[in-house]
Amino acid sequence: MRISEAAEMAGLTADTIRFYERVGLLDRIPRGSDGHRDFGAQELRWLRLFERLRSTGMPLTEMKQYAALARQGEGTYSAREAILARHRSRLDEQQAKIETCRHLIEEKISTYRRLAQDKTSTDRSGST
Repeated sequence: MRISEAAEMAGLTADTIRFYERVGLLDRIPRGSDGHRDFGAQELRWLRLFERLRSTGMPLTEMKQYAALARQGEGTYSAREAILARHRSRLDEQQAKIETCRHLIEEKISTYRRLAQDKTSTDRSGST
């Protein structure tokens, strides 16, 4: 498939894919007889993984480490697991902060709804 199709299926832009290739996250994508990149299932799996990692805040340097380890093969499973475990820990911390903030926002929304209802009730009862 062409880069535009791969980009759409992975949730990335073509420019992002070209950047990932340029910085070494992706191996060089094979090219078809027309000279255009020809993405297969394996490249698409990598692109989807990179999109998920990046959208959850994994630094590019860690993504590059992970990709380099994967290229080295089976002997790097524990190192790859460690990278993902650290990222998961950061996500857990981030999620806890978001939940705390969400709780505060929910309280404020409830307060403002109650105040608006009280004002509406007061306005209705006060006008004759």
